[in-house]
Amino acid sequence: MTATGAAIVADNLRKTFGEVVAVDHISLEVPRGSVLGMLGVNGAGKTTMVRMLATVLKPDSGRAMVHGFDVVEHPQAVRRSIGLAGQSAAVDENLTGRENLVLVGRLTHLSKSTARQRADALLDQFGLADAGNRPVRTYSGGMRRRLDLGAALVAHPPVLFLDEPTTGLDPASRLDLWGVIETLVADGTTVLLTTQYLEEADRLADNIVVVDKGLIAAEGSAKQLKDRLGDTVIEFEFATSSVASSAAVALGSSVAAATIVRVVMSNGSVTLRDALNLLAAAEIVPSHVALREPTLDDVFLTLTHSSPIGGAAGATA
Repeated sequence: MTATGAAIVADNLRKTFGEVVAVDHISLEVPRGSVLGMLGVNGAGKTTMVRMLATVLKPDSGRAMVHGFDVVEHPQAVRRSIGLAGQSAAVDENLTGRENLVLVGRLTHLSKSTARQRADALLDQFGLADAGNRPVRTYSGGMRRRLDLGAALVAHPPVLFLDEPTTGLDPASRLDLWGVIETLVADGTTVLLTTQYLEEADRLADNIVVVDKGLIAAEGSAKQLKDRLGDTVIEFEFATSSVASSAAVALGSSVAAATIVRVVMSNGSVTLRDALNLLAAAEIVPSHVALREPTLDDVFLTLTHSSPIGGAAGATA
């Protein structure tokens, strides 16, 4: 299996845990120097996919190549080629930030002097230079996430796996981390990013795959995915969630979230008139109506028939 210009290739990967199918014959390619955003709710299979590509889990079937190495046949070569930042910061709380980075450098066979130089450079890059000699237990959550990402970059990996890297960060810290990721990609790093923040995928990803129940539900750029839905989204707001649920039934192919019901169609004027007629027939009156262009949020909700995921946290299967 080869792919010209691809840093990550998955071919028909499958992984089960007992009766649960976590990843069901997924295939994908990530060109070198690009970002693939993987979207999905908790349990969709995103983290399992990352763990197989990073050699943490062995696939039941299928094949994968990372930086030209087979993940099953040459796992050590894959590990030397990647950086991995998981959903929670994997740093030692009792060591200082600098000591954590130096330790990672030594474990990846850097000399003492090179490891120290690399630690200093990363602390400066991630805005942690002033806190470098403090124990990590005194760091905020955002500082720990930045240190964790720094640890994944100690060995200058050409491929970086980021599993929900900004979960739990405040908006300012999230923006800072996005800037770091964009700089890495501009320098040639390939990134596979799993996220539950739709705006994160919209901003960072060159290509997006939406994963639902272990399968790829859709793939394309953010624009391509939005274009699939049509030109107009009609958003109805109702007084209560129960009224919204009744409205969703009356409107048919719509997506309900709390008190909001969304209808996506290509002919806005006809859609709005017809939708209002359907609601009137059901004796349901919306408190607010708005028309707008589709967003990535609409794409996700339509494909997975789920509630909005932006801001959700927690482990992913």
